[in-house]
Amino acid sequence: MITRPLLVLSCATLLFVAGCDGTNQNQANRTAAASPSASPSASTTQAAGPAVAVSQPVTLPVLDAFFAEQSFSDVLRSRLQLTDDQITQLKDLAHQETSKLNEASAGQTEGETAAARTTAQEKVSALIGAAKAEQLATLVRERWNNGAVPSGTPAEKSAAPSTNPLTAEEFAALAPNTVPTDSRVVVNAPAFRMDVFESGRLIKSYKVGIGYPQFPLPTALRKATSIIFNPTWTPPDEPWVAKMKGVAVGQKVDAGSALNPLGPIKIPIGAPSLIHGGKPLAKIGTFASHGCVGMTTPQVKDFSKLLAQIGGSQLTDAGLARYGKDKTQTKSLKLSKDVPVELRYETIVVEDGKLHIYRDVYDQDTNTEEQLRSVLEKYGLKLEDLSADEQNQIYEGLSQMAGKSTKKIERPTTLPSPSPSPSASPANVNAKGVKPVAAKKPARKKNAREVVIEIAKLSGKGYPAPVDLDTGSGKPAKPQAVTAAKP
Repeated sequence: MITRPLLVLSCATLLFVAGCDGTNQNQANRTAAASPSASPSASTTQAAGPAVAVSQPVTLPVLDAFFAEQSFSDVLRSRLQLTDDQITQLKDLAHQETSKLNEASAGQTEGETAAARTTAQEKVSALIGAAKAEQLATLVRERWNNGAVPSGTPAEKSAAPSTNPLTAEEFAALAPNTVPTDSRVVVNAPAFRMDVFESGRLIKSYKVGIGYPQFPLPTALRKATSIIFNPTWTPPDEPWVAKMKGVAVGQKVDAGSALNPLGPIKIPIGAPSLIHGGKPLAKIGTFASHGCVGMTTPQVKDFSKLLAQIGGSQLTDAGLARYGKDKTQTKSLKLSKDVPVELRYETIVVEDGKLHIYRDVYDQDTNTEEQLRSVLEKYGLKLEDLSADEQNQIYEGLSQMAGKSTKKIERPTTLPSPSPSPSASPANVNAKGVKPVAAKKPARKKNAREVVIEIAKLSGKGYPAPVDLDTGSGKPAKPQAVTAAKP
């Protein structure tokens, strides 16, 4: 039996870092670096903004996934000077922690990613020391970012090929709520949303599933180069595989098998992630994978047609039927041109004139006043420019959606007086004879993942609202006009 292989990995059961498609990571990186088409097409609006976390959360389940690649242990010996005994103990520690993951309840408690990150820091430090633990975390993040699309500097945003990927810091420095001017796919994890842009116009939106808190979806600029039909899957040596019935580690699961969690279509977007189907409807709009973007089978078929379209290829319903006729045959459609895929982490988004504050699902400390001011600045506003009611709603929304943030939301002790009510009663008036209006607060909902606030001065501005939103239900969406993207 093959042990801890570099194999095909699912997002429903994704071995996070080795990649959903099981491609050897080193080979995949060499291919990306060698390809002159690795950089996305020129765009003055590439990426995600200051709400993007600079550092990916390093958890023990993520570390466990890295150990699937033998070269990772070799690097720990050479770069960190770890002994074989230390490496073995690290493997066992990571494996044991992964076995504790309960996918049925993952994401239902606030602060799960923060807790997993803290556990990793404490246990790894106790095993190899704090200094080497930090070096290990840095190494993991470096290898995690190896799947990113090579690009120019943020200032240039050039289409010229480069062997240097966009760093997490560079990616985080780009403007918030950026609206693409080219053709690309944008996934915003906290919104559980994926958008398809064609020539700067939003043409389709999807509700999707994202990585569990212990296996967070990476944040990076990546690319799609092909669409794989009827993919096979080989279960990796992981605790969550042992819980599955009818599969065995290292034994390939055929394409089209009911035991294959990849569904009928997968789209590699650079190690370690995929976009793929096969997800039940209940997993859409929630945590659903070990590190990538999950869709229902009808969704991924629809998305594949649009991806082929913006990638310069053609895929019709008849073509989909031909690919799916023999589910045991794996086939691939090469896109005529690479399609950039942005994996964003934005929890504060101005969308079509409204301020959306999403829950900080991966505990990245992004729902802060500082981040809010950065977003408002993009639209020429300061927090103080807003009304008292709007400011109060914003502070309440940030507090609600902060999760287990380590950065406390400090509401000012005094705010400008809210607008007076025209029907004020003389029974309860201030010194000027006007009854003040209590500031509005967003209604608190248990397990809510979003607060939406109307901001008068943002009217007509922001990232576009969803277009023809596909929630995975299979029901036709209501007709909706395609609106021009607003800067």
